[in-house]
Amino acid sequence: MKLTIGNTILDNNVILAPMAGVTDLPFRLLCREQGCGMAVTEMVSAKAILYKNKNTKELLEVAPGEGPVAVQLFGSDPDIMAEIARQLEEGPYAAIDVNMGCPVPKIVNNGEGSALMRDPALAGKVLSAMVKAVKKPVTVKFRKGFREEEANAVEFAKMAESCGVAAVAVHGRTREQYYSGKADWDIIRRVKEAVSIPVIGNGDIFTPEDAGRMLRETGCDGIMIARGAKGNPWLFKRVIHYLDTGEVLEGPSTEEIQEMILRHGRMLSDYKGEKTAMREMRGHMAWYTKGMPHSASLRNEINQVETLEGLAELLAR
Repeated sequence: MKLTIGNTILDNNVILAPMAGVTDLPFRLLCREQGCGMAVTEMVSAKAILYKNKNTKELLEVAPGEGPVAVQLFGSDPDIMAEIARQLEEGPYAAIDVNMGCPVPKIVNNGEGSALMRDPALAGKVLSAMVKAVKKPVTVKFRKGFREEEANAVEFAKMAESCGVAAVAVHGRTREQYYSGKADWDIIRRVKEAVSIPVIGNGDIFTPEDAGRMLRETGCDGIMIARGAKGNPWLFKRVIHYLDTGEVLEGPSTEEIQEMILRHGRMLSDYKGEKTAMREMRGHMAWYTKGMPHSASLRNEINQVETLEGLAELLAR
């Protein structure tokens, strides 16, 4: 099923969620190869871009032919957010997304991320300023609410729609839950019923069947896969195939997993240098090998690996 966000028509409605330290350029490319309809960058601080922080350059990079990518900004100053949206509009992005769901204390204590769910008036000023500043679609990702007693996702979505936002992504957990417990898909259904812009559902999609169930139970227009994609870019291909045919494809073989780990390592090395790549592959390795025989010893051994050659040798054992 295709999905239209503003003036961008996606190949399908299955999207890679933004995840700090995960959805960098190499990983997005791997997910795109598996059919992902759109990917979202790791979140980038609007203030950091404004003050020319050198770390933002890598976060903002998109590869030629990568397919539709949304850039995700976080911040709470309407003027700065609008100015950075303006600066990025000429960039290779299909949409400019705003993070109003991040639960991390450092972000929240700064009045950003999910803290904005507690201040819908300020959130509205941020979104309105950005929509006025650019012609590209502005989207926003948020949660069920800050706490269970403050579950205001429906009102928040209506506010976002009234600001001219092109689509909303809703994670069915509160800020207090972080990533624990179960995502509440009913809140996604209620948001879908309350607004006429596309609603993208997020939370607890780990299998093709989960994706089908979310679409059926919530009526949402698209689905966003987050933790389910870690170490599992194949999930996109399997979800899309299932939504198209109702058939569940088998997961990857051990050989395919090994090949993907090595390829991921090579791409990361080309992009960030071998030393950084091997350090980052430690986390990816844990996700790729989860549930496999001897995965615990593999995770221990990857910590000693510092070169691509070492990674290849480890996988060849």
